[in-house]
Amino acid sequence: MKVLHFFKTYWPDTFGGVERTIHALAKGGLAHGIEANVLSLSRSPVENTREFDGHMAYKAKLDLEFASTGFSREAFSRFRELSASADVVHYHFPWPFMDVVHLLSPPGKPSVVTYHSDIVKQKTLLRLYAPLMHRFLSNVDRIVATSPNYLMTSEVLQRHREKTSVVPIGLDPADYPRASEEEKAKWRSRFARPFFLFVGVLRYYKGLHILLDAARAVDADIVIVGDGPTRQELQEKAGSVSLTNVHFLGALPDSAKAALLEICRGFVFPSHLRSEAYGLSLVEAAMFGKPMISCEIGTGTSFVNQDGETGIVVPPQDPAALAAAMNRLLFDDVFCRAAGSKASERAQSVMSAASMTTAYANLYREIV
Repeated sequence: MKVLHFFKTYWPDTFGGVERTIHALAKGGLAHGIEANVLSLSRSPVENTREFDGHMAYKAKLDLEFASTGFSREAFSRFRELSASADVVHYHFPWPFMDVVHLLSPPGKPSVVTYHSDIVKQKTLLRLYAPLMHRFLSNVDRIVATSPNYLMTSEVLQRHREKTSVVPIGLDPADYPRASEEEKAKWRSRFARPFFLFVGVLRYYKGLHILLDAARAVDADIVIVGDGPTRQELQEKAGSVSLTNVHFLGALPDSAKAALLEICRGFVFPSHLRSEAYGLSLVEAAMFGKPMISCEIGTGTSFVNQDGETGIVVPPQDPAALAAAMNRLLFDDVFCRAAGSKASERAQSVMSAASMTTAYANLYREIV
């Protein structure tokens, strides 16, 4: 069986949460006899069209971007060419231009869309886009939500409930090699006392400004790994109030992130807006057996991190509650160990790449 994945960006141009999900599906599908290809947009389509872990990453020329949406004239012909040899077309939502391509160049093949997130930020544009969005979602054969929480709280998904199922996003531990003892020793020497870890792109909805407010009431280091548009603002805020226990490390290689995940006390993920639809960084932390702290925002974060089981879920935008959760993990050794153990078990049983790819393989066969 051949599957074509279609999304606005992919490796090597970018490799965020949606891209990593596509990669896991393409790589894991090989065990089910599924040959996957990926079509995305790129400013350098010739140089960036290449083989990646057993599948092809094809590119169409990116012409312009507006409101986080890439547009491409070449995408229409590339999509027609690649979908002609596919048995299933797998879309990844949201990307309004994708809806246009599907409706103007219908592939004539069974289609499935993974609904990664509502459109949250562009509310005015959403009102204009809504008719096209619902026409697209009505036209595809199946819709997949990434968590039962998101399905229940998304007004868009509830409108298409009869064709929507749930498949949690999963990761493959083999893609996260354990850090060497030397690497861990290096970071232990730098952070000698217990520390909490955040990993992710520094964006407006990650709630890191709330984490900085909470840090004042926590006698532990807080290590922030990642880069992004809010980094300078956050560093200025931390400096203005002399938060000496907060450390911005920027983007790090996977070996360093693995080392920090292994030796941290717990993982803190303070995203406070619905733009955080799932939180793959939480899945990574669970894979490493770490207790987690996240916020209740009605999305998949509270599916990955189960309050009182794998960690603690606090109200969003509440620095006092966030600080109290960190202090509990800091001083309650029994709960900390138990939550970390349950997080690891849940990652293996519910959020593995193997279970995700099996579910999609069954779905592909059903719609074909």
